[in-house]
Amino acid sequence: MLDNSSALYLSQELRTIEQAATAAGLMEKAGLAVATLAKELTADNADPILVLAGPGNNGGDALVAARYLKQWWHRVTVVLAGDPQKFPPDARAAYDQWLAAGGTVEDEIPLANWALVLDGLFGSGLQRPVEGIYREFIEQINASPAPVLAIDIPSGICGDTGRMLGAAVRADHTLTFLGLKPGLYTLDGPSHAGIIHFSDLGVAAGSILAAQGHLLELELLRPLLPLRALNSHKGSFGSVAVIGGANGMTGAALLAARAALLSGAGRVYAALLAEGAPAVDLQQPEIMLRSPDNLRILPQLDCVVIGPGLGQSAAAIELLEYWLAQDVPLLLDADALNLLSMHQHLKHALQNRQAPGVITPHPGEAARLLACDNAAVQQDRIHSCLRLAQELHAICVLKGAGTVCAEANGQWYINTSGNPGLASAGTGDVLSGIIGSLIAQGLRAIDATKLGVYLHGAAADALVAQGIGPVGLTASELAPAVRDLINQYNKEK
Repeated sequence: MLDNSSALYLSQELRTIEQAATAAGLMEKAGLAVATLAKELTADNADPILVLAGPGNNGGDALVAARYLKQWWHRVTVVLAGDPQKFPPDARAAYDQWLAAGGTVEDEIPLANWALVLDGLFGSGLQRPVEGIYREFIEQINASPAPVLAIDIPSGICGDTGRMLGAAVRADHTLTFLGLKPGLYTLDGPSHAGIIHFSDLGVAAGSILAAQGHLLELELLRPLLPLRALNSHKGSFGSVAVIGGANGMTGAALLAARAALLSGAGRVYAALLAEGAPAVDLQQPEIMLRSPDNLRILPQLDCVVIGPGLGQSAAAIELLEYWLAQDVPLLLDADALNLLSMHQHLKHALQNRQAPGVITPHPGEAARLLACDNAAVQQDRIHSCLRLAQELHAICVLKGAGTVCAEANGQWYINTSGNPGLASAGTGDVLSGIIGSLIAQGLRAIDATKLGVYLHGAAADALVAQGIGPVGLTASELAPAVRDLINQYNKEK
């Protein structure tokens, strides 16, 4: 009944799929799928099940589930929110069938010890803020100790963006249908969805509409890990240069360089702008420190990472101008992105490059590049990321909960790894170094980006599993954990 899929669909795309599958009896199948999972979740609990049915087709799914659960001798209480006379046809039919099966409806939530709460108030197409009785029901659900199974998406979460629309159910499980909703995986969605289950309801969505979005998951990314022949040398694994580290910010560039080294690059250079910059990195003496000018005469660089601690000086602008003009894969982060937002000619230089470009903004940097505010970026992270990729002709990584990656061709991805331990200074510099290292080792820029983003989050997850963080997890701890994961994943191939 439950299938796995990495494809992500926006609500408009799901409507197209639903319309193509109208003869498939989707509501009946969805309700049966919900009831089956609810039965599994309450196997050892004889307490009644509370079903909240909203005014749309999501409520219809809930009513079908209630009918099956009653048929299987579960005690079921249905609380109906909305006027049945105004229900869509399928939901009205589900309501009538519930009554015909001997079911009754309540208009408020009774006091009881519930084995499970089925949340069928709103589906993934909700766009307006939750108000009135619906908000009261959501607050009562969240205050209850009973486990919650959300139908398709937790009520109050926007399926396309993950935004919480005023109030949202905090579910322990979510059973979603036809295609995975991006809102379950980014912004507020991950805090509300719990364990996500998927049923395609017997519809091959991909045969109706090819997905533009996908999840970044280990099994899809593991094959991208670079293979290492026995007859290898340091030149086999590429050269990375990190440019940045102005006064007071040398740590940012060193974090990126160390991450590049521990992620497998054969040679790593760090060009620091700070006056009196160190001649050697005592923690990682394998990194070759150079002046920014000296870096230009190196015979071959396979990737340049520019921006960590770069500053916004005239020297920083000149360096960015120079490297934007070079035929080498380029990753821009931090102050390189801020300079792009301030100087139109730098934007134009990025747009007109032939070599691959990757940008890795956090929401604030993205807002500056898009000439808007943080809230506008976060309101629709996927659209913001796609817009940046398309306007700048670069792969874009929009960092945050459920990091979004996008290509200029319209393909996009949401990462499934990571935790709040990454919300500390320097972790973005580490991500830049990882991606730059993978590009230097020969991966296509988009593959290096997807794999790097996943490894970055997975390293944080591994550290937390060891009891390191999330509180107090530091950027310096990430790169060694990434190294461990790369070697572990390679052994498991």
